[in-house]
Amino acid sequence: MKHIHHILYASAILAPLTSATAKEKSADNNERPNVILIVADDLGYGDLGCYGAKDVKTPNVDRLAKNGIRFLNSHAAAATSTPSRYALLTGHYAWRRPDTRIAEGNASMIIRPEQYTMADMFRNAGYTTAAIGKWHLGLGDKTAEQDWNAPIPCGLQDIGFDYHYIMAATGDRVPCVFIENGFIADYDPTAPIEVNYRQNFAGEPTGKSHPELLYNLKPSPNHGHDQSIVNGISRIGFMKGGGKALWKDENIADSITSHAIDFIRRNHEEPFFMYLCTNDIHVPRFPHPRFRGKTDMGHRGDAIVQFDWTIGEVMKTLKELNIDKNTIIILTSDNGPVVDDGYDDEAVARLGSHKPSGPLRGNKYSSFEGGTRVPFIVSWPHGINKVKDSEALVSQIDLFASFAQMLNARLPKGSCPDSRKHWDALVGKDSKGCEYVVEQNLWNVLSIRTNDWKYIEPSNGASYMKLTDIETGNSPLPQLYDMNHEGEKVNLAEEHPDIVENLKGILKGEREK
Repeated sequence: MKHIHHILYASAILAPLTSATAKEKSADNNERPNVILIVADDLGYGDLGCYGAKDVKTPNVDRLAKNGIRFLNSHAAAATSTPSRYALLTGHYAWRRPDTRIAEGNASMIIRPEQYTMADMFRNAGYTTAAIGKWHLGLGDKTAEQDWNAPIPCGLQDIGFDYHYIMAATGDRVPCVFIENGFIADYDPTAPIEVNYRQNFAGEPTGKSHPELLYNLKPSPNHGHDQSIVNGISRIGFMKGGGKALWKDENIADSITSHAIDFIRRNHEEPFFMYLCTNDIHVPRFPHPRFRGKTDMGHRGDAIVQFDWTIGEVMKTLKELNIDKNTIIILTSDNGPVVDDGYDDEAVARLGSHKPSGPLRGNKYSSFEGGTRVPFIVSWPHGINKVKDSEALVSQIDLFASFAQMLNARLPKGSCPDSRKHWDALVGKDSKGCEYVVEQNLWNVLSIRTNDWKYIEPSNGASYMKLTDIETGNSPLPQLYDMNHEGEKVNLAEEHPDIVENLKGILKGEREK
């Protein structure tokens, strides 16, 4: 198995060099910028020093922002991970499909092979492509039918990625193993893997039945993270086996970072695209011991420091290889922050004066700005000469079409249908950006954001999530907020029915496309 793995791995790396597309590379291909798209997990608008955080130090991210563009009005397409990442990679709003809610660890591939992706575009433009870190968009052809002990068909290799080293879902969901080019990394044949999200395996302890085995972290009461135990932490879902392939949470950042650096070193002589998704700062937060105690906020604050370290290591490698000047780095987050999201890690008790959402209302899951307005930094020394902040309205869903604009790429008919070309905004030449962005919360309630206004459609969902202490933004009444003055403090829908009708009409038009 290991021998076969290495053969396939080598083939995946060499394939682009022998493809018809690669043979057609122009002489100036090396002048094309490398692209690294870094997506943090649950990192809030107020979690970084360059966005106002005082109680946690993020010198590497701050340096990236200082030498690039810090966007102040940047948005994810959704307030949760799976739909947000789906929209980013496909340029297609997740709410247009019924199967893009938060994915379980044994979900089937949500992005299907026939769907053209951002990675497809870069690969067809002569780039070597990679996805490293958190995935959370499903694997295999059918849900719950994956054979984790064999090559996994229908994977990232089918949607544009030459190489991948990924977590199937999230840190709090089984299977708790890394997958490298379709194989379980460090597979242990003595401990075959089984995964089930409906029932436990006979004789396997859970966090609920054996809390004494939770020597690293315990779940928060009533959150449900009390099923299979891996590394002294209980998870969502049931898992058996894994052996030496099981990750240790304290080493996840090291594993992701080292594989990202290895990919850069192997491919730095030709243009590359890397989709780098950290596990930080998603739960369970259990940073490496060398980062613990770096803040007064416990594991959550220390995980932010760990995230910053990852960014620093990537930047150091680019500089060492003398490719830092012509590498585009975009750093953002999949959605807004959440403090207590399932584990008793003292995140709430030790939060102090820190505000994960900064001045914004709401958090992850929410229709309010804190759910979808996220950090967004663009660095490209060769292409961005004037360093500044940008108030341009930008959305992650527009990255696909904007990169196509940069590459002058030809796209198949029907690809990235919701993505718009805003390359000038990304490099600081356009201060306005999008006319509007459409966003969704956990309950698929939609909102529309312009530079001046925010409209949230009426809904019947609960207005408050007690377990996570989050305002959802759900209301039976239409909501309209003036984003230039009061933010999302005063609902002005009754005072401005004309604006409500206009934004409602735009949203209706989007739904009918």
